[in-house]
Order: sequence, then structure tokens, then C-alpha cells
Amino acid sequence: MSYISGFVAAVPHDNKQSYIDFARKSWSAFQRYGALRMVESWEDDVPDGKLTSFPMAVQRAEGEAIVFSWIEWPDKASSDACMAAMETDPVFADMSPDAMPFDGKRMIYGSFVPVLDSAKD
Repeated sequence: MSYISGFVAAVPHDNKQSYIDFARKSWSAFQRYGALRMVESWEDDVPDGKLTSFPMAVQRAEGEAIVFSWIEWPDKASSDACMAAMETDPVFADMSPDAMPFDGKRMIYGSFVPVLDSAKD
């Protein structure tokens, strides 16, 4: 089965197109390291929670939207190689926290091993 890197971030509404452009540029870099698919999703119906929620997790501020994203890798080794390359590959230098159209310090991320994939099971 594949390996998934997931991300949740708060992006200013005014930066929506900048975020899309940033994601497109990122895709070409991730693809070079073997990524199979990248999905970027802009908030449509993301409620505030009382105990937990996406908005609470990323400390969404007024004027920001939640972005939910994931990258599908063929395996953990491909993902690990890409993440290690972010330190030295000049393509990723343009994706530094200063270049992101959102506050990367509030982004949540992690990697996951699928346990069910309806498209493949």
C-alpha cells in the first residue's frame, strides 16, 4: 500500500490564488521525488468545535480558510527521501517558511500508513 503525508493549515482568504500557485510549484518538486498524487482542498464546510476542530487546531483567525491537503507516495522510503532533500534541494529553498502564503508555524502535518483504501481494496 501507499504512504500518505497529510497537512492542515489556515490560509488568508486574500492569499487563495497565491496558495494555489505555491501548491502547483510544490507539486512539481514532490513529483520529482516520487509523489503519486497531491490533493489540495479549500474550506467549504468546516465548523468551529467546542472541544476540538480543524479551526482550533491551526488557530484559524478571522479572514482565514482551512486547507486540508495530502500527498500520496508509493512508499515510506520515497516520502522520507523527499523530506530529507528539503534541507539541501534548491527547489525547496523557494518553499521556505518565508515564501509560504500562510503561517507555517500553525500548520499540522504527519504521515500515515493506510489501513483501508476503498479504491484499492
